[in-house]
Amino acid sequence: MKLQSPQHPLDPTELLPLSALELNAYIQELAQENPLVEPEESEELYVSAPPERTADGDLLSRLRWLEDNDHQNRFYQSISDEDLDPLARVGTDGGLEETLLSFVTRQLEQRRLDDDTVRSVRYLTSCLDDDGYLRIPLGELSKSSGIPVERLSQALNVLHTLEPAGVGAENLSQCLALQLHRIGQSGPALDIVLHHLDLLAQRDDSAIAGQLNVSLEEVREAERTIRELEPRPGAVFQRAEQVPYLRPDVAVEEENGSFAIRSPRRVWPPFHINSYYQQLLQQSQDPQVKEYLSAKLCQAQDALQAVTLRETFLLRCAKAILDHQKAFFHHGPNALVPLRMEDVAQELDLPESVFRRASREKYLQCAWGTYPLTYFFSRPAAAESGNVGTAAKPREEPPVSCTPQRKK
Repeated sequence: MKLQSPQHPLDPTELLPLSALELNAYIQELAQENPLVEPEESEELYVSAPPERTADGDLLSRLRWLEDNDHQNRFYQSISDEDLDPLARVGTDGGLEETLLSFVTRQLEQRRLDDDTVRSVRYLTSCLDDDGYLRIPLGELSKSSGIPVERLSQALNVLHTLEPAGVGAENLSQCLALQLHRIGQSGPALDIVLHHLDLLAQRDDSAIAGQLNVSLEEVREAERTIRELEPRPGAVFQRAEQVPYLRPDVAVEEENGSFAIRSPRRVWPPFHINSYYQQLLQQSQDPQVKEYLSAKLCQAQDALQAVTLRETFLLRCAKAILDHQKAFFHHGPNALVPLRMEDVAQELDLPESVFRRASREKYLQCAWGTYPLTYFFSRPAAAESGNVGTAAKPREEPPVSCTPQRKK
């Protein structure tokens, strides 16, 4: 049996899109199929105990055993775009549940509303579907609840002013229109979402331009703005049994009146290269063993380079956010200012597409809560197309993608 080597070199940017939990899983999986990789946190890596270390003459059989064990333990799974979406997984540093109803209730507590209105808004929120839409007519809800239609209509107007923007909409058109109103956008973008979503879905820019009597460039700019909206504002909240543990990737801490960037990891780097096998590589006279160990060493070194690149990106990105959003860290979400991803990507000398992929599923912890990195940019969700419209107005309410904590 010929010992197998890694099939291809690891691209240093390949690990950038992984979340903290996914990176940890990747390292554990890598350790199962590469004897040179040793995670810093002790984990049970083998299904059975490996043979005792022996002299070089016995090394080939032991490495073959390791290779066989690699195949038994390998459990890589493909990761879909939805799994990597930072707005598709919501939790807190402590793993506490966050629901749309509790999030809306906290916002209502900050407003001067009468008890009847608060109860009516809470009732409507409990009737929303998983996407955050109110699909049931107010007349039916009035009959089942006993709340007058007029009061429900007033409560719905209040709900439309809350975060996440677009919540409580009747359909996609209204959901997108509510978000455009929130960021002060009108003109072609608003006309398109209200009257021409069918043409937008068909990508018929010429027909839209003709219907609205505007230029093709105006239509395309409007489309870029629309693509950055969130069509499912309620999807960021999951049921209690679905909410995963959230591990922040980087932290901003206040020290003596100034802020510092910290990595929340207890140990860095997260794995080291086994020195015993490095010595075997140097001492072995068996070409097959040397070829196998040399390939595994290259794989381990590539992985170490990739996780280091990911850590460097996180620290640089957090530093850029801190520089631009310092008022936020002092005063909280109401002090958030417009910031475009493309501008920060340019500052970090990264292609915007790479920056967008690397920012997904990454979380920053601070005194105000645990936030996805994408929250600090001008749109409520990162554009999948890689296009960015004009900067939006900062949001006035807490973010939908974290559970804010009380500032100590």
